[in-house]
Parts: sequence; structure tokens; C-alpha cells
Amino acid sequence: MLAALALAACGNSPWPEGAEKANVIYSAMIENTPRHLDPTASYWSNDTLVTYQVYEPPYGYHYLKRPFELVPKSAAAVVKPVYLDKNGKPLPEDAPAEQVAESVYDVPIKPGILFQPHPAFAMDAQGRHLYHAMKPGELGERRTPMAFQHTGTRELVAEDFVYALKRHATTRITTPIYGIFSEYVVGLKDYGELIKAEDAALRRGLDPASQDKPFLDFRRWPLAGATAPDKHLLRVRIHGKYPQWKYWMQMTFLAPVPWEADAFYAQPGMAERGITLDQWPVGTGPFMVTEFAKDRRNVMRRNPNYRGEPYPCEGSAADKAAGLLADCGRKTPFIDGIVATVEREGTPQRNKFRDGHYDFEVFERTDTGNSYIFEMNDSDAVRADYQRKGFDFPQSADVNSYIVGFNMLDPVLGHGDNPAQAERNRKLRQAISIAIDWDEYSRIFPKKAGETAMSPLPQGIPGSREGTPEGVNPVTHRLEGGKAVRRSIDEARQLMSEAGYPRGRDAASGRPLVINYDYYAPATPERKPEIDWVVRQFAKLDIQLEVRATDNNQFQDKVRKGKHQVFWLGWNADYPDAENFMFLLYGPNSKSVSDGENTANYQSAEYDRLFTQLKSLDDGPVKQAVIDKMVTLLQHDAPWSFGFYPYASVAVQGWVHNSKPAILIRDHGRYLRLDAATRSARLAEWNQPLWWPLLALGALALVALVLARRSLGRRQRMNARGEVLGQAAAGRAP
Repeated sequence: MLAALALAACGNSPWPEGAEKANVIYSAMIENTPRHLDPTASYWSNDTLVTYQVYEPPYGYHYLKRPFELVPKSAAAVVKPVYLDKNGKPLPEDAPAEQVAESVYDVPIKPGILFQPHPAFAMDAQGRHLYHAMKPGELGERRTPMAFQHTGTRELVAEDFVYALKRHATTRITTPIYGIFSEYVVGLKDYGELIKAEDAALRRGLDPASQDKPFLDFRRWPLAGATAPDKHLLRVRIHGKYPQWKYWMQMTFLAPVPWEADAFYAQPGMAERGITLDQWPVGTGPFMVTEFAKDRRNVMRRNPNYRGEPYPCEGSAADKAAGLLADCGRKTPFIDGIVATVEREGTPQRNKFRDGHYDFEVFERTDTGNSYIFEMNDSDAVRADYQRKGFDFPQSADVNSYIVGFNMLDPVLGHGDNPAQAERNRKLRQAISIAIDWDEYSRIFPKKAGETAMSPLPQGIPGSREGTPEGVNPVTHRLEGGKAVRRSIDEARQLMSEAGYPRGRDAASGRPLVINYDYYAPATPERKPEIDWVVRQFAKLDIQLEVRATDNNQFQDKVRKGKHQVFWLGWNADYPDAENFMFLLYGPNSKSVSDGENTANYQSAEYDRLFTQLKSLDDGPVKQAVIDKMVTLLQHDAPWSFGFYPYASVAVQGWVHNSKPAILIRDHGRYLRLDAATRSARLAEWNQPLWWPLLALGALALVALVLARRSLGRRQRMNARGEVLGQAAAGRAP
């Protein structure tokens, strides 16, 4: 009874008492904390929960305008490049790509921006850094930068952006964009070779397995393509004409990195304690990381040094009607922090959102509302409950995709060692692409549904032909009555036979075809049906699929080593240009060779040649013709089963204002406004304790007490009767 009463006195909130009254956003993280918070290494959607709230690249996207428009962030203006010919003479803005030898971007940096408080900047009275030369044992028991007594700051300068660009040449961390950047930034490819040699010299004679590595100070070696002619002027020189460079400048790969942070984190003992830039970023944005509990929780609080950029005042009529312009001109951020907790299972995650404990189900995801839409459509009672709670899950198209891909380095599925083997493997991939029925996937899993893809380019990206007769993939579909119809499984089986695998067995050896399927998350009860669905698609062709579902960190390690065959992968657009999707299959961007984002390791000289043309073209008929040729190549070679473009809808509570979700907008934390009083009231309303179990328990206890008392009374009467009989018997004895 006491235990039950104690439980009744407690709420069901996962947060400390009174936390709901704080001006803080609460959200879930799916399964793991972010893998990389170092802006040079970070290229995973989960990381953006932190990276885009902490770091400030030169540019960002206007929060409300659609189509997306670049605006200055840490830069003072979005600039146009100056084109130079091979003799260094300026060219007009409309100069054709073949005349442009170099594009020069002179980006002014806003003066007066300060880095967050951090011990890397702390200095003594003589102007020496307090914590840059700590002696052995001086680190003590510290395990976070928050444990250091002194902090400091300094002004952001153009050299911090130069330093950040140089860091892409490092050999010490994963650098997913170095392959791309080294093709464009003047001198970066040679700079990479220089840094490799310098790093080897620094580490000569040291234990290669040691986590402690000497400070690699990029200030020592100049890079021709990145300089700071003035304290607040960043100059970037790009080979040729590359219109997409302006979009890269809104990503955290170009976020400023202070050299002091590198020096601070390079000290002995830091990496072993997890005190690294990968867990403790140092930025100028509106928030700073104050707690990193690996695979448990991330906490960000307001950066006290943030200057406070104004909330945008321009938007559509729909934005105004939705109240998205009400905070026009007010200084951001409006919230004091963001707390994200790791959730291993989807059911408790959704329950906490439904009960109001999460303001966003998942802060950085744009697809969490779809499951609630399905539940509302499936049940009138659920719909009524959600409407009573004020839930609203508007659904729209966005620029992302999910695919099943093939590792082209694999001898069974890949390029092959000779033309005959290459053709066999191609037919095998084509057969599998026919068998995987993505329309069926959307019917079976409506919570994650989307439009079946015919190419890598979703609608909304200039150059996409999705949804048109011209865009139909002729390998997997045929046009019937103006509609795309998937080719039959018999056609896929015929391709299997031509590939040398009739009825799923090797024609030469008779052995069954067994293929490994790598998935980037554990096979939890919620995910297992989707994984089993993929297994069934392969089973249509009598292919045995061995599932290797791991967490994302293990998956990333596996694909970097090329130890994968078939894999599931998603991609969110970084910027609204075809190049951002087509580079996922660009040869020099191979994941297992150059640590790029071509996870299929697809190699095609013709595709690479066309991609080289694509990246220098502005939108228009010429660029469209190049895209069409590239898509035709991919459809024929089938390095991916193109999958689907998921519908977008975000699960966010009604007391969170200014939410306008989009995959390309990752820094939305600064714009959100929270009505904590309404949240507190709704939580109390939605989570009222149920007293009837206690009343029932009390009644049961009362009945038990009455029965026990009666039983005790009978026992006492029986004992008394026994004593009387005993005495009588004693009186008759001789």
C-alpha cells in the first residue's frame, strides 16, 4: 500500500521536477549520440542536431523563403565570384565555363562575432594560454571542458575559416569532403600530400595506437586557395567555374575552427577522456554543448557570447497566416537550450511525445509526423484524441531519398574483372532492382511511405524528371496507359538466368547465391519487419539474404573498409542542386577508396566525364541534357535500386512556435519560440494520475483485513474450545 501510494504521488515525466517550466526544448535522439561533432568530419543527419546550432558557416538559408535563398550568417554578405582567365584577367559574369580558369570568392566576415566561452581561450595576466601546455597529471579527474575553472573567448576572424579549410587535408580524422574540395580549392590536393608527410614526421617514433597525437598546427603551412588578405576578409580560390560552391559555404564543412581548440584538444590524456572536438565543439552560434553523455544525452545551452541575429521579417502569405512572422526583428534565440535523450525503441519514444514530454519527437528529422497521420487515418478515436491535444502534422514533399545499393567493389555484384563478368553482374543488379517493389513497401509501411523513385533526383531539384513519362526507369518499369508499371518477376528471373544464377543458384557450381545485407541500425522489433521485407524481395529470385544489422558507427566503419555487399541508405539534400545528388555516384568520391559519399563505390569514366561538365553548368537546357545522360547511365548500370522519396511531416507540439521544417534548414533552433506555461498546463492535463487502481487496491486490502479478522476470530474460538475439552478430558483421567 505504501509503495502504491508513493508511486501515485510521482508523475510519469522522464525529466526532473519542474523541468517542464524551463525555456528548454526536449527531444529524442534515435539510438545513438552524434558520431562526429567536429565540422570537418560531420556528415550524418543525426549530427546536425548539434552542429548547426553550435557552428556558423559563412552562409545559411533564409528560414522562411521558398525556393530556398542563401543569406549571410557569419559573413556580412553573399558574394558573387570574380572569374579569371588563364592569364589572371577578369571575365564577365556570364563567361562560359571553358574560359574560366579560376573563380575567386572574397567573403567579408562580420566584425565583433565572439566564440563561445571555452578553456581553450583562457589566458593568464601575461597573455599566455592557461591550458595549452598542461603537465602530466594536471588534467586530473576532468572529463569535460566544463570542468575547467577558467574560460575565455576572442573575436572571429577570417583566418579561422582558412584554418577550417586546411583541416580537410588532415589524416587524423575522417574527412568525407576532402575528395570533392581537393578538386576545387586551389592547391588543396597538394596540400593534402604535404600534411600527410608533416603528420608522419610529427608522429615518427610514437606509438601508432596511442590516442595522444602531437598538435598538427595548420597555421604553419599556407594554402594558396584559402587566405585572409584582411582580418575580416576570407578569400577562396576555386579551379574553373563551380556555381555550387556558394552552397557549400552554408554547410558546417566551412564553419570556422579556431586553432586554439585544436591545440587544447591535442594535449595528452584528452582523447582518452573523450575531451575532443568530436564531442565538444567550439563555435560562435546561438548554443553551446554543456553535456555529452555518450549514447545517453546531449545538452546545449544558450551561448552567452552570441550577438543575437534578428528573426526574419519576410515570408509568404501562408507564413503570415501561420504566425511565422509574429517575431519579426526580435533577437534570436528565443529558447535557453535543447536537451536530447537517446531512445533505443520507437514505442516509448512516440509515447513520450504523445504525453507531451518531447516537444519534438526527433529534433533534426522531418519524417516523424507520418506515423501519426497514419494512426489518425486508421482510427476515429485516435484522431479525436490527437485533435483534442491540438496535434497537427502537415505533410509535404521534401528533397531526400532512401535506396538499396550495391557495393561495386564486390566480385559478385560489382564492376567485375572482365567485360563478361561485368555484364553478368549488371544483369544481376538489374534483376534485383526489378524484384524490389517499392510501391509494395509504401503500402505495407504507410508510416514511412513515399513516391517510388526512378532516378537519384527527387522532385524539387532542378533537372529532375520524376513524375513525367520521360523520367520512367526503363530497366525496372514500362509505361502502360501513361502510367509506370513495374516489370514482372518473370523478367527479373530471366535476367538472373542470363547472369548465371538460374533459380538462385550458380550455374557452374550449383551453389545457392548468398548475399550479405548491411543495415545501419540494430534489428529492433520495430525495424525487423522492414528488414524482413527486404529479405523477401530477394527471396522472389531465390537469393538468400544474410542480414548484418549493426549500429551506425559499425556500419560506417564497415563501408569505409569496403566490407559490404548490399546496403540500405538514406540521403538528405545539402543544397538544391542536381550535383548534390549526382555526386553520390561520382567515382573520385568513392567511400571505400577516398572516404567520400559514394557508398556504392560506383566507377564509370563516362559518368565522371559528364559529372565534370555538370558541376560547372548553370540550370538550363544544356545542364538538363547532361543530367538526362547521367540518369540513363545509372538506370542501365543499376548501382542502386533507386528506392523512394519519403513524405515529410514533423511531429512537433503546438506550444512550439515558428516551426517550419525542411531538410535544408538545419539551424532552426535559433528561430523556435516555446510557450513553457502552456506546456506545463498540457502536461498536467494529459498526465493526470489514475486513482481507481489505488481505490481498488484499498478495497482489496479492506476485504483482506476483514477476512483476516474473521479467520483470526475463528482460530481464537477453536483454541478456546480445545482448551475446555482438554480440561474436561483431564478431569476424567484415573
